[in-house]
Amino acid sequence: MNISYNGQALTLSQPHSLLEVIEAQGAKAPYAVALNGQFVPRSGLAEQRLQEGDSIELLSPIQGG
Repeated sequence: MNISYNGQALTLSQPHSLLEVIEAQGAKAPYAVALNGQFVPRSGLAEQRLQEGDSIELLSPIQGG
């Protein structure tokens, strides 16, 4: 299965949940997730199954001053 993760092509051997892919990519909380341009609440990450061609965008807050 081919998906996009933060604009990079990613091939998965089998369908996964959104949370599994995010964790496998080494994401560290806090972050926000959009799947195909739609925000996915943290409570729904484990239940959201990925499909061919899905696009995941992970956004992390930036601190500064």
